Amino acid sequence: MLMLTKKSHNYSKWYNEIIIKSGLAEFSGIRGFMIIKPYGYSIWEIMKNKLDKMLKDTGHKNVYFPLLIPKSIFSKEKEHIGIFSEGCAIVTHSRLKKNKNEELTIDPDSKLEEELVIRPTSESIIWKTYKRWIQSYRDLPILLNQWGNAMRWEMRTRLFLRTNEFLWQEGHTAHSTEKEAIKEVIKILNIYTEFSEKFLAIPVLKGIKPYMDKFYGSEKTYCIEALMQDGRALQIGTSHFLGQNFSKSFDVKFTDIDGIKKYVWSTSWGISTRLIGGLIMSHSDDKGLILPPRISPIQVIIIPIINKNIDIINGVSKKIINILEKEKIRVKYDNREIYTPGWKFHQYEMKGIPIRISIGKNEIKNEKIEIFRRDTYEKIYIYLDNIKNIIPKLLDEIQNNIYQKALNRTKKLMIKSDHYNDFKKKIKYSGGFIFAHWDGTKKTGKKIQEETEATIRCIPLSFEKEKGKCIYSGKNSCQRVVFSKSY
Repeated sequence: MLMLTKKSHNYSKWYNEIIIKSGLAEFSGIRGFMIIKPYGYSIWEIMKNKLDKMLKDTGHKNVYFPLLIPKSIFSKEKEHIGIFSEGCAIVTHSRLKKNKNEELTIDPDSKLEEELVIRPTSESIIWKTYKRWIQSYRDLPILLNQWGNAMRWEMRTRLFLRTNEFLWQEGHTAHSTEKEAIKEVIKILNIYTEFSEKFLAIPVLKGIKPYMDKFYGSEKTYCIEALMQDGRALQIGTSHFLGQNFSKSFDVKFTDIDGIKKYVWSTSWGISTRLIGGLIMSHSDDKGLILPPRISPIQVIIIPIINKNIDIINGVSKKIINILEKEKIRVKYDNREIYTPGWKFHQYEMKGIPIRISIGKNEIKNEKIEIFRRDTYEKIYIYLDNIKNIIPKLLDEIQNNIYQKALNRTKKLMIKSDHYNDFKKKIKYSGGFIFAHWDGTKKTGKKIQEETEATIRCIPLSFEKEKGKCIYSGKNSCQRVVFSKSY
């Protein structure tokens, strides 16, 4: 049996073991790069399809831009390049050749006229293109979304949470007014919030990043933050108000209805495969994954207790599959004889399948089946005729239960602190979202981080302004911010 390290003993090891043993991903052999296996990728595909529909329903269209960006284009927005240049991968030559020892080396004659940046993000190449596309107010708004990959060299990597290459979704929109662009930023923030809570069962806190942590090249960065089971925060998604920074860098103007030339207003926003890491850390336990039904690749697994009545069991199972598939429930029947029922029970618990149905001779005799819930470990017995009514409702109940459990944990770890010594104790022993006053300076934020490892996750949108004193400097503060240790 594939036993896990207990998360209370070694959270980091527990996290990595779940990924490997549940078949989500594995290390590639190249530092910082991972192989997303079929089971992990199927989770990403479901996430992608759900969010893609939400974006299309609000008027966004999918597009694809090149992976490689000429360095001269990438360098246009100075603040933007300032941060991403440190983690960029560069293509300098176009081919290899064999040397005298039959070893592959770079062909010096293939040096490119201009070096190409492997995209860490796509603002630069998109705004170079928007200059051709945008001439008049009639060309606006442009609401585009791209599904693809990106590369950012990382000092410390971790499966799903921080890898050199990752899959993601990045939106890029162009608008005629500041008001319309800000409205778009908030709309996307709300879409991400609904997606996280409704499908991933991860409750989030909406806020604005402090000025020193905003996306480089933006005016404001909005974000949603979630708490993991160890009390650390994870940034789930971001939505950036870019103002006119990129339109000015790339000289993108439009003629408004009055014939006046104006710079375009813009936004960008995105989520990535780090959400799978968030799923693991939000819900899973010492026996493996716990997946919310709405994003689980398999919602119901049927396992036969093999005996001489296997043909009858196969027939009953086929009937159940037909019923559930008509209800658009993702169901699998595992009748492989090379594995025991006990091995299968353990394996599908590790994979986090929400419902397990067991069928043996007793179930056939009594015309009842055994239902096992992965989230609570409860077993119930239902008549075969009730499957159509009970299973869909049970899946909704499991989804709601997983979300409520995460919400209750988050609420317990939303703590106010007014004194630095108290703050340090809470960060060290309980973790969570610590709501405390900050004097608004980068220096104070850095000092607190150096002494406690806690960073300002966001300035919450849901809290009213409240005057107070900074927990570190004692200087005046007009609002509490959210501190936490993070991933």
